[in-house]
Amino acid sequence: MPARYTHLEMCANRIAGIIPARLASTRLARKVLREIAGRPMVEWVWRAAQASGLMDPVVVATDADEVAAVCRARSIPVLMTSPVCASGSDRVREAARQIDAAIYVNIQGDEPMLTADFFPPLLALFARPEVEVATLAVLCPPEEFGNPNAVKVVTALDGRALYFSRATIPFDRNRVDFAGYRKHLGIYAYRKAALERFSELPSGLLEQVERLEQLRLLENGIDIYVADAPRDTIGVDTEEDLRRAEAVLRQTASNT
Repeated sequence: MPARYTHLEMCANRIAGIIPARLASTRLARKVLREIAGRPMVEWVWRAAQASGLMDPVVVATDADEVAAVCRARSIPVLMTSPVCASGSDRVREAARQIDAAIYVNIQGDEPMLTADFFPPLLALFARPEVEVATLAVLCPPEEFGNPNAVKVVTALDGRALYFSRATIPFDRNRVDFAGYRKHLGIYAYRKAALERFSELPSGLLEQVERLEQLRLLENGIDIYVADAPRDTIGVDTEEDLRRAEAVLRQTASNT
C-alpha cells in the first residue's frame, strides 16, 4: 500500500527549484529568451533542473509577461514576481512565498550548460544538519585564473567557504605555479530560514566592494558550504558566451 503523507510532511521534505528570469538584462539584452540550438535559454535551464528528479516543483520566476508567455507555451511552470526585485535572490525569495518547501534552489536562468547531474552534489550537502546554504565550484581553468568574472572561492577542509572574490585567491606568494584555484558556479540552495534571513539583511561592505551578494551571508555569520560540480559551465553574459554555449549544445546533441 503506498505511503500517505500529510501536507506538513510533504512540505518538510520538499525541495523547490526556482529559476529567476529577468528579461531586462543589461549586458546581453533579453538573454533568457535568446535562442540556443532551437530553444530559448530559460528552457535549457528548466529542462536540466526538471530532469534531475530532485525538485518539485521547478518553476521560472519572472516579472515579464513575455517570459511567462514563452514558458507557458512550452508547459514550463511560471510565477509572476515584482519588477522591483533587486537581485535574483530577491526574486527567489518572493517566489518562495508562494511555494511551501524546506529547501529552495536558486538556479540561474543564464546557465544553459547545466545538466541533471549538477544537482545531486549540491543537495547532498543538506544531509549534514549544519548546512544552511550550499553552492558549487569547479577547478578553475588556467585561462580564467586572472578573469574577475570567474569568481574564486577558498574553503575550509570541511567544505565551508572562507571567502569568495573576483581576485585570484589564494595568492601565489612564492610563485610556485599554484593550479588549485576553484571557480564558483552561481547556483545556491537554501534552507527556508536561511533564505528568509538573507532577504532581510542589508547589503554589506564586502558585497558592495566585490559586487558579490553571497558575501552578505558570510559577513553576517551564515556559513556557505561548497560541493564539487561535475564540470564547468558557460554562464551567458555576452554574444560570445552565447555562441560558445550554442556550439557545445549542438555538438552534444549531434553525439546523442
